Amino acid sequence: GSANLAETDELIGAEPYVLQNVRDLETARRFLQTIERFKTWAGWHGHTAEGNPSGGNKFRGLYNIAIKSLGAAMKRHPEVRLDYVIDYGERMSAPGYYFMNSPGNDLESIAGQVASGANMIFFVTGNGSITNFPFVPTIKIVTTTERYNLLRRDMDVNAGAYLDGTPMDELGRKMFDLTLRVASGERSVGEKAGHSQVSIWRDWSFTGPQDLEAILRVEPPSGKPLPVRPEQPPRPFTFQALETREGYRSDQIGLILPTSLCSAQVAHLIAEHLNRQDLGRERGISRFIALPHTEGCGASSGSSEEIYTRTLVGHLIHPMVACALLLEHGCEKTHNDFMAQVLDRYGIERERYGWASVQLDGGIEAVTYKAEDWFRQAIDTMTPPRPVEVSLQHLRLGITATGQVTDRVAEGLAHLTRYIVGAGGSVVVPENAPFLRSSLYVRTVLAEEKVYPTLAYGESLREPGLHIMETPTDHTMETLTGLGATGVEVMFAHIVGHPVQSHRMVPLLQGTTDEATRQRYEEDLDLVVTGSSLTPELWAVQVLEKILQVASRVYTPRLYQSGNMSFQLTRGLLGISM
Repeated sequence: GSANLAETDELIGAEPYVLQNVRDLETARRFLQTIERFKTWAGWHGHTAEGNPSGGNKFRGLYNIAIKSLGAAMKRHPEVRLDYVIDYGERMSAPGYYFMNSPGNDLESIAGQVASGANMIFFVTGNGSITNFPFVPTIKIVTTTERYNLLRRDMDVNAGAYLDGTPMDELGRKMFDLTLRVASGERSVGEKAGHSQVSIWRDWSFTGPQDLEAILRVEPPSGKPLPVRPEQPPRPFTFQALETREGYRSDQIGLILPTSLCSAQVAHLIAEHLNRQDLGRERGISRFIALPHTEGCGASSGSSEEIYTRTLVGHLIHPMVACALLLEHGCEKTHNDFMAQVLDRYGIERERYGWASVQLDGGIEAVTYKAEDWFRQAIDTMTPPRPVEVSLQHLRLGITATGQVTDRVAEGLAHLTRYIVGAGGSVVVPENAPFLRSSLYVRTVLAEEKVYPTLAYGESLREPGLHIMETPTDHTMETLTGLGATGVEVMFAHIVGHPVQSHRMVPLLQGTTDEATRQRYEEDLDLVVTGSSLTPELWAVQVLEKILQVASRVYTPRLYQSGNMSFQLTRGLLGISM
């Protein structure tokens, strides 16, 4: 058979132990070259392997990468020879013991091991990680009896029994027998739980040395809106908002916000559980939503962590969120205590929110009921919102586009922008929106004809008006995720080519004026106008009418209704997996 040890940065400092027993000189050299290549790659982005230890690691004494690596390397027994060194996801072509290049991010390394041919995962966890892969069984081995008893519904093996007096040979034999049974079809604990997580090694920005000081010196946006040439719409427009204690809102939802990728799927399960019960409907809660993502652990700190926290906070304080609970896994970098300190820095009362932990609250079932209890108590204190007709002053809209933007579309979007901003409302446009490169849009909308970011990626609106949000990448879903955090309550995208996935929380309308797009994707689009029958002004009115239907909760965008949606945080220019 074959075995596969991964996580390159978690072997830095343990090289002598790993190479005590190796097949040949070439294998040893390749291992050391892989380590050095990882260090160099991290350095291009301003990081070292010292960024790897998680919050749970540090809390329990693994306070630097060398100490952590010495423990991680022990997954290769001294009598077992290192036979091969392979790259991420490279197939294991012969029996033997392999080292696979990967980041220390658990889920990303497991995805690579599965791609290399692994058909069983042994996952050793001190805190009680609930990780499972969709189609390869994961046997979770927890290191203390106390933690096993807390999470016995989610763990497979109590390695702490050794500390309690069980001989190692007996414990090893029981685990080997369990492995054979699971390999023969018996379901592991994770398979019975019915949840899983997958994350492939995320892309990175740089493939060589960079001027990092220049990148870090860039001044943050001011938060002040751009000066706009206002325009009165052809008639007064209103929509039916919900009047709450905090102001007018287009909707009211309950949010379960996972603080890391490892609690993301559990957050989704909790949201489904609450939705099945119609919890909060009589108090104006339309639905519960979770925002599964890939961040919060196994990634670098610095600017990418700032982007992450800013974007999560933006969703937490979003106008549509009536009540929210933060859900930690329990051993991530950005655990609940970390997030509580972030809220303190933002001047947000942490008591407004619920807090729950998959690990510390006793596993998936126990934390689900804890979350339900908290939401029930929070909803009991809420006053049902009152529907009222309001003007465009209370509309917060995100606008973007894909593909080529014609002058007709640019002019139509210009009128749409001016109608809303002129009435006192807010429009947020991502920096990568193609119509911002249209001189027609710029000179029609802007009083000074200067385009520059006014909001950082994922930064919440503080003042109404027209804002441009920074976009470190061109990834559509990363762009929409950042837009959602600004506080917009509806998004509109003009589509040329295929439609895009919707944001999980904020409805995305998709329309086109392109005939080829209409012919192929009309059933997925919300608004189709082709030909030259409509002027840009009339097209802008049609788009605005559809937007107000969504803001009034009388129309749900097609792809949003079908569940074709996602949520993907950017890591910016310097973020990498660790």
